[in-house]
Amino acid sequence: MPATKRPASKKKKGEEVVIVTDLGRQQPQATDFEEAVLGACLVEQEAFQRVADILRPESFYDTKHRTIFEAIRSLALENQPVDILTVTEHLKRTGELEEVGGPFYIAELSQRVMSSAHIEYHAKIIAQKALARDIITYSSRLLEQAFDSGQDTDELMQQAEGQLFELSKNNIKKDFTQIDPVLNEAYKKIEEAAGNPDGLSGISTGFDRLDAITNGWQNSDLIIIAARPAMGKTAFVLSMARNIAIDNRIPVAMFSLEMSNVQLVNRLIVNVCEIKGETIRSGQLAPYEWKQLDEKINAMYGAPLYIDDTPQLSVFELRTKARRLVREHHVKLILIDYLQLMNASGMVYNNRQEEVSTISRSLKGLAKELNIPIIALSQLNRGIENRIAGADDQHKDTHRPQLSDLRESGAIEQDADMVCMIHRPEYYGLTQDTYGRSLKNVAEIIIAKHRNGKTGDVRLKFIGDYAKFANTEEAVPLPGEGDEVVLPSKRNSAPLPPDDPLNSIGPADEPAPF
Repeated sequence: MPATKRPASKKKKGEEVVIVTDLGRQQPQATDFEEAVLGACLVEQEAFQRVADILRPESFYDTKHRTIFEAIRSLALENQPVDILTVTEHLKRTGELEEVGGPFYIAELSQRVMSSAHIEYHAKIIAQKALARDIITYSSRLLEQAFDSGQDTDELMQQAEGQLFELSKNNIKKDFTQIDPVLNEAYKKIEEAAGNPDGLSGISTGFDRLDAITNGWQNSDLIIIAARPAMGKTAFVLSMARNIAIDNRIPVAMFSLEMSNVQLVNRLIVNVCEIKGETIRSGQLAPYEWKQLDEKINAMYGAPLYIDDTPQLSVFELRTKARRLVREHHVKLILIDYLQLMNASGMVYNNRQEEVSTISRSLKGLAKELNIPIIALSQLNRGIENRIAGADDQHKDTHRPQLSDLRESGAIEQDADMVCMIHRPEYYGLTQDTYGRSLKNVAEIIIAKHRNGKTGDVRLKFIGDYAKFANTEEAVPLPGEGDEVVLPSKRNSAPLPPDDPLNSIGPADEPAPF
């Protein structure tokens, strides 16, 4: 039935005419295809398995067909045969046989088709009609809320994004792939890595010792960088952003939920120009510092670094913005500062842990979808501050973080491909390690989880005045390491010796359970 328009009310002076359209349309449906699919399932035993991942009971418009499909699915899950007699008997036991039209209707369905030859095609049409109905329902609710003058529009936007995300997530189906094209892609990546002068297969962090373990940040990985406040999380990612976007001109996007874009860029200026932060903020620069600022700041202009300082960013907003950044600006890496400030509003959660679980799972899904690494900063629990050494551990660094210190650690640890933690012993008053080596201006990057490689510790130089991390000028071996670490740039010239520390940094993580 064509849409009809209600007559517009007369326009008063200064008022806007609003024409309300009365849809009056039939819901999208394909009951004939529903009958064909159900009939095929009753005729051929294997037919249901071919549509099981395409259809749900809710996909059927006719309530009778929903009930029958549910009966077919129940029998299949119990490894029972599916035919006219078994489905009829099942519906009789559940008391639903008469509701669907009795044995006669079941028998009639089986006569609608001769075979299941086109069952997948028919099932996809049913699924598309069901998705169209879901979109109509979602849009109608949104329209009703939008007309509510008491509804907060920002909250409505969050809800709309959340509901649309759930709708799209529930209807995305990915088919299996035969191994040959995947092998070709994997082999191509190996060739690309071999042709890379530094031997890296991912994006270089700019920190040689870290790259030696990680091989760079890998596409589709979710990397969590965690630390307690004042350890230098933001300084670390800004140092990486400088190395990647400013020095190497690789497009990077940074979402800053904690700082404004001006504050963030000021810290980046401190990092790049190596002028103290308080001097930059006050503007009281000496003549030589002005000269230094003018010379070094030029490198920042035109850098492919994109900053978004939206506060209380939802994971659904991030998804939309990230897709656009990759599509329009070819962004190769996304940085998020920091995870616990994000939200997944628009959906209902029993507690914060469930919301964080949705956020971390969505970030991992986004990394896979865009095929780029996503790095999210995270807070560690306060428990680190309260640890007390036992009688036998008086010289042990009790403040050294571990995986269990992650806030809402269950979800984050499970979803992340890599978890790195930043630790500065000097912050806790430790100036020497147990070997008598200086810990002044030393930051340890602890790779506590690495799904596709080895774990280990890397020491970097931390320059607090410039909020900067840098490679150590001299080798600072960790306990158990040798005197020399073969860095990525030297890998192509010689193989790693048997006693090289990189051969025994730590065991690879066990594969994540399905």
